[in-house]
Amino acid sequence: MQRLIDKIRDIPDFPKPGILFKDVTPLVKDPATLRLAVHQLIHPFLGRNITVVAGMEARGFIFGSLVAWELGVGFVPLRKPGKLPYEVHSVSYDLEYGSARLEAHIDAFDANDKVLLIDDLLATGGTAKASCELIEKLGAEIVACAFVVELDFLHGRQQLEHYEVHSLVHF
Repeated sequence: MQRLIDKIRDIPDFPKPGILFKDVTPLVKDPATLRLAVHQLIHPFLGRNITVVAGMEARGFIFGSLVAWELGVGFVPLRKPGKLPYEVHSVSYDLEYGSARLEAHIDAFDANDKVLLIDDLLATGGTAKASCELIEKLGAEIVACAFVVELDFLHGRQQLEHYEVHSLVHF
């Protein structure tokens, strides 16, 4: 995974002082490394009957869409409030600096859907946990959650203790 690590840029003090932001933009820009990341994200789930991939706004859309393409299944975007044009279900969740909400169309999932949740980064786990709650609220089953980067020191995996978690790179 060193190839992936080499393409993840550290941005100090973003979005606020004291935060070391892990920027995956250089990874996404490099086609060979992006392809490697996508193949490593899907590898454990080949043959697992995934029927749809879901991704959280915004970088989850990048990786999630590519994973869905490679698996030959559809993609469902989990959006910030006010971005979806049809009826939605939503889930609110806490952040270290406030609260947020995710939404999905009420018909985004079928009851027999087996979902692979994808995002670029697992930090505290709040957004991923809320995403799982939203998907289950809409009647689908979470097969697993997969991330390009996991910040182990923030213990986000604990928020997802009831789900299989797969991360490519650990910091």
